Amino acid sequence: MANHSYISLYCRKSAFFLLAGVGCNSVEKKIYVHLNYTVPCVRLLNATHQIGCQSSLSGNVGVLHVLESEENLDWVLKSGPNPPYLVILESPLFTRSIMMKLKNGSSRVAGVAVVAPNANPLQGFSPHTTCPNENTGVYSENYDPAMAHCNMTVWNPLGNGLAYEEFDFPIFSLKDDNETQVIRQCYLDHNRAVNGSTPQYPLCAMQLYSHMSAVTDTATCMRRNDINFSISPEMVCDPLGDYNVWASTRPLNNTAKGHKMWQSVVIAAARLDSRSFFFDIAPGAESGVSGFVTLLAAAHALRNATQEAQPNRTILYTFFQGETFDYIGSSRMVYDMQNNQFAVDLDNVHSVLEIGQVGLRADSKLWLHSDPVSRKNSSVNEEVRKLIENLQSAAGGLTVSVEEPSFSQPLPPSSFQRFLRARPIPGVVIEDHQSAFTNRFYESMYDNAEYLNISYPPNMTPEEQLEFVTDTAKALTEVATMVARALYMQAGGAEPQLSSITADPQIVTRMLYGFLVRSNNSWFQQIIPSDLMSHLANRPTNFYVGVAQQSSEPTLLVQHLLANLTGSTLNITQDNCQNQREDEKDKDSKHMYYYMWVQGAAPPNSTQREGFCVRSTVRLSKALSPAFDLREYTSKDYSTWTESRWKSIKGRIFLVASHDLEMLTLGVGVGVLLTSLLLTYIISSKADMLFSSGREPTNATY
Repeated sequence: MANHSYISLYCRKSAFFLLAGVGCNSVEKKIYVHLNYTVPCVRLLNATHQIGCQSSLSGNVGVLHVLESEENLDWVLKSGPNPPYLVILESPLFTRSIMMKLKNGSSRVAGVAVVAPNANPLQGFSPHTTCPNENTGVYSENYDPAMAHCNMTVWNPLGNGLAYEEFDFPIFSLKDDNETQVIRQCYLDHNRAVNGSTPQYPLCAMQLYSHMSAVTDTATCMRRNDINFSISPEMVCDPLGDYNVWASTRPLNNTAKGHKMWQSVVIAAARLDSRSFFFDIAPGAESGVSGFVTLLAAAHALRNATQEAQPNRTILYTFFQGETFDYIGSSRMVYDMQNNQFAVDLDNVHSVLEIGQVGLRADSKLWLHSDPVSRKNSSVNEEVRKLIENLQSAAGGLTVSVEEPSFSQPLPPSSFQRFLRARPIPGVVIEDHQSAFTNRFYESMYDNAEYLNISYPPNMTPEEQLEFVTDTAKALTEVATMVARALYMQAGGAEPQLSSITADPQIVTRMLYGFLVRSNNSWFQQIIPSDLMSHLANRPTNFYVGVAQQSSEPTLLVQHLLANLTGSTLNITQDNCQNQREDEKDKDSKHMYYYMWVQGAAPPNSTQREGFCVRSTVRLSKALSPAFDLREYTSKDYSTWTESRWKSIKGRIFLVASHDLEMLTLGVGVGVLLTSLLLTYIISSKADMLFSSGREPTNATY
């Protein structure tokens, strides 16, 4: 159905507006109700295929149908008299079963709008696959095939794979608010069949725009990017990527890349990103935030101890971006280490401790996962054993306990797997599950603050919520304390220092509030530069990795948090700070440290903030898959995920007239046009006769 044909109904009723000279925009506002809180499913591509959703170039239009049950699908797919339909789904009906039926009957389906609930569902929901990143981890036909493809342990049994399907119609998420009520009422007033009767025109319709530029696969879209027919070529897709954030307890010369003599490094790792079915909703509370907040708190707990009694080994804190999409960040760091493009290389790496999902531990228990294949090497096994003993010792006196799984199994999906692909390295991954994920909402929009039981007493102001220490914050503080002490021992630190290494629950609760409730808070405002204030919002952070053109909100926040929690404040000028030096003669510090000027807090009775300089070892490194540097767009070794570009994302509802009325209106319009042309011709041909009486003679003189 063509978009413009639906205006006829309103124009019949409101022709006098046009006669009065009212502009097109004014008429459009009276015809359409635009939807302000829509979040689309977008198209992603990799080496072999495309996934996601899109509309036609002019948007998809369909008659609204609110699906009340799976049995009600027959109206949409078979018996409804006015296809195509745009289906409104309440969240309990957003299941694989229903979505695949709609996909298979897509000739009668114009699109789907899912109403996002205000509270999490009771049953689990994960649109990810049952075996995340199964083709880019360490386990393969060349590395213990029996453990490949989740043959031994299905990590995400609730995964329905919806986020990895392709739909040839748009799918939007709608916020359950007044707009959604307008849509429901429009359906009830115009579209709902009463006692089996056929709904009468006018009908309520919706139009969704989400046309995607890229098609087929990554190799195709990257090739089209390279075709330059104009001065400003139009790109159709971009590689997924961002920046990894890292810092070290001992300054490392970041200008001199590659191997560092006499340097031994313990890597402490966590992932930053998450995703869901919809583009701009990726809260990642359990899948990502619980792990990296724990590591940030551990880094803060270690600041004084590592400055007062520096252990023999350097602890390297690493926060990887893009891990959801075939380990983009970790595979890039390993690649850079192998090619002397990072501050250290793999020969400098002593061991790895990764913090995974740790927010939902049952009976205050965490599980220590290790790789049974590399542990067949006696020296690797010995170091893994020491790391496990350090973790068990560090948990002493805390409310958290740690255990190894009771049976031999592969590592869960983790960044550490990419290091093992390069060489056998001792390492442990800490998780809150022994086998299958405890997380019932893995990589979904429901993996949020509510799921981590982060709640506040009623009638609290945002500032009071920021400072309120939740039970979840207390639990993660215990985990952070254990991690910090274990890292200190693993780095060769002295045991007398251990008792002083304690994570701060106030810091943990602030970070949880900032990432999962609202990033626009007084603490986050103090620790970032003024030009990044626009990145703060009164909503939870979106942890979708995005495309590799600029640092995302999570990356920038973690970068400045890590600097604030591990660095030191210097009394130097803003100019020197921003020029990466401590004074005008300083030429060397920039190689070892990074300086950032942050806006600080405003003193009492003042609105003028007092900025200051933070010196730290925090750096950013590229989190872009090596496949794009190598131009190997069909690589099986590295991530090849790209995101399609688009021009417009929007939705709107309106009333649509019957086809007969449209034809009648068109006929009347054509009739009026022909009559006008005929009258114009007659008047023009008789002009001399009609207008001759008042004409002066041609020879008149004055």
